[in-house]
Amino acid sequence: MVRGYDPDRPIPPELVDKIVRHGLRAPSAGFSQGWSFLVLTSPEDRGLYWSSTAEDAGPAEGWLARMRDAPLIIVALSNKSAYLDRYAQADKGWTDRDESRWPAPYWDIDTGFAALLMHLTAVNEDLGSCFFGLPAGRVGAFKAAFGVPDEFHPIGALTVGYPGPDKRSPSLRRGHRPVADVVHHGRWASSGEV
Repeated sequence: MVRGYDPDRPIPPELVDKIVRHGLRAPSAGFSQGWSFLVLTSPEDRGLYWSSTAEDAGPAEGWLARMRDAPLIIVALSNKSAYLDRYAQADKGWTDRDESRWPAPYWDIDTGFAALLMHLTAVNEDLGSCFFGLPAGRVGAFKAAFGVPDEFHPIGALTVGYPGPDKRSPSLRRGHRPVADVVHHGRWASSGEV
């Protein structure tokens, strides 16, 4: 993921459209498609995003400050009610909207899949992209600033743009975990470390 962008290179509108359209091809439980995406390209909208999600603990530093140069922000929003309604339909076999039947929140998972497809499309087009969460305490301010309906919940945002100068994150210096620690065949086996 890229955390610094070239502020002087806008993304062509047809490429923004391609990125978003590829996200809509993500898997969706019951083809519920309980997602929406807030696409912010204008400087005013991007500024409103950053001001509505800014923590009150002082100025943004480091990686977050560099992210502000991204010419595109896509906020991925999930809608749980779309899934509960869909699975209460006759062809799904449930007769109510009981959330306890769900082993995981597929409304968030499917929305995350869609965001990943957008991220991969951006990377495939030689763009940089970074997926990150909104500060929990600022979700209400973000939703109010953009008029997001109550049933939609932001699961995260993608910044997208042409990469700026490479500033390696300290996190990357850790490297990838060994395959043997994360891939298990047949039965769970552990190297003893998590």
